[in-house]
Amino acid sequence: MATCCSRKVSTSTSARPPLGDSLPETLEGHAGAVVFGGPMSANDEDEFVRRETNWLNVPLKENRPFLGICLGAQMLANHLGGKVEGHGEGLVDRLVSAEADRGRQETAALARHHREGFSLPRDATLLATAETYPNQAFRYGDNAWGIQFHGELTRLMMQRWVVRGAHRFELPGAQPGRDHLGGRLIWDMHLKRWLSEFLSLIFGKPTEG
Repeated sequence: MATCCSRKVSTSTSARPPLGDSLPETLEGHAGAVVFGGPMSANDEDEFVRRETNWLNVPLKENRPFLGICLGAQMLANHLGGKVEGHGEGLVDRLVSAEADRGRQETAALARHHREGFSLPRDATLLATAETYPNQAFRYGDNAWGIQFHGELTRLMMQRWVVRGAHRFELPGAQPGRDHLGGRLIWDMHLKRWLSEFLSLIFGKPTEG
């Protein structure tokens, strides 16, 4: 898990709370922040999980662009009073074809194999749904976004996940790793375009110093 703050001058700083890294007291001078995923649960009582979840008050209070991905989205949901929990029948999430609408609709294969989902926080806007875990993406206010799926994965990262996380694809309801890889090969170009437009929507186009 990592928190990455992107500067307006196309550079970035990152922090790793599990390793004791401190988090910025303000996002002044940054384009925004991203909290990525990780193997832990947003409900864990580890100090760094609580600290990072509480830190989300910084981008929210300053109304700075924020994106939470998978665990990051669950932390945001928890911070906003939502509830993070597993499926009642123990199912994990599956690969999905989702529509992202920003002037036009694009279809992309999005990787998911998490074992927890989140309820929609009060006053949040639901942006994407799925069958096993209905809430897949939401926006809170003007600048806070949470997505349960992994649109940021490269093909190499997905191949690594399929090999090193092979045991996850044997869990109840999981989609075989070969289907994740096959879907990515088909939709790779569309996914890259969706991700680029989505990040531009949240953080704006990067500018040179």
